[in-house]
Amino acid sequence: MIKCNLKTTLFVAAALGLAVTATAQDSLDIKIGQMILIGFPKAEVDTTVLEEVRKGKAGSIILFEKNIPKSAAAFIALKKIIWTYQQAAPIPLLVTIDQEGGKVNRLKDRYGFPRTITAQEMGISDDSTRFYAEAIASTLAGLGINVNLAPCIDLGINPANTVIYGYGRAFSAQPDTVARRAATFIRAHHRMNVLTVLKHFPGHGSSLADSHYGMADVTKTWTEAELIPYRKLLEQRLVDAIMTAHIVNMRLDPKGLPGTLSSRMVDSLLRKQMNFKGVVFSDDMQMQAITKHYGLEEAIRLAIQAGVDILCFSNNLPGSEERTVDRVHRIIRTFVEKGIISEQRIDESYRRIMRLKRKLYPASIQTERPGARETEDLGGLMAELAELKTELQKLKSEMKESVREEKKSSRRKKDK
Repeated sequence: MIKCNLKTTLFVAAALGLAVTATAQDSLDIKIGQMILIGFPKAEVDTTVLEEVRKGKAGSIILFEKNIPKSAAAFIALKKIIWTYQQAAPIPLLVTIDQEGGKVNRLKDRYGFPRTITAQEMGISDDSTRFYAEAIASTLAGLGINVNLAPCIDLGINPANTVIYGYGRAFSAQPDTVARRAATFIRAHHRMNVLTVLKHFPGHGSSLADSHYGMADVTKTWTEAELIPYRKLLEQRLVDAIMTAHIVNMRLDPKGLPGTLSSRMVDSLLRKQMNFKGVVFSDDMQMQAITKHYGLEEAIRLAIQAGVDILCFSNNLPGSEERTVDRVHRIIRTFVEKGIISEQRIDESYRRIMRLKRKLYPASIQTERPGARETEDLGGLMAELAELKTELQKLKSEMKESVREEKKSSRRKKDK
């Protein structure tokens, strides 16, 4: 009986130790996965990405024109693709798209979707903004796309700027007008339960270069006015999330780090000075403004240390090396295991992402750390283990007492 109890106790103790370790590992993997946004290659479900989503290694996906079925039934076909990914996810996905309107428009009318116009054209009147924003938002909601990586709230102040002004992506050159039109755009999306992401912080409107193809330095052209739309929308509590720009601004970061990798711009300016508590998305980490100057590991480390919550790897830029979820996930986990990035820092992003997802899924998303339910179950096992330990101590005492009595009995027999 004593041997049986002892074996049982040791087995439970060993099993419990393994369970605690496994839960901690799974928990970290889940938290890291929520920080990864990935693109997929075609207008069909990609089995590799689907499996990564199923394992919780990617918490968000992004859609581009290449992912839109080229058929008369594009709406239903795309909805099925999105539905398949969403059903596989252990935590509901953020399904994202750049649907600003006009030239930045993945859901084109030639595929059967509503026609859109540029932000510059919407900027003419609030009615125009509302009409087209509602058309965009209702389309996204119907497809199951729950995050629009829009509006662009850069100022249209530089006619030589090809990536913002040249594409008609700015509502206006006036920050107050930009803020008003953006507010209308956001409210239209919120009515359809679609989140929005402001971009490109801290301002890309004054740049001369396009960060898709190299570093854009706005040190000499950027002004404080480019922050006004952000401040006004934050005051109105309309900001779901913000996307960083890969721009260099020596006035904001003397080290010359691009915005996405700069703690001065993300943590100090956006979070501390402007008091933004929400999710920060990176712009695509495969843009050449990043890849030409920073290795993958260095870029990931700097972005997370700067305060970025969700890292975007679109796998959509010609000539860029494909970034798999496994590789990105492994890099981040290694940083945590080596103490280069603290698990507390990962927890901060995880909590912000869960709060954002809870806006979409209030009944199914919980903001506590992953593994909380399992930890609660382990708490019960811990209590049982404590009782078993007490029992073991009693058994040991009884064994010692039994041995002492046996020795005494033996001595008495010898004396006789």
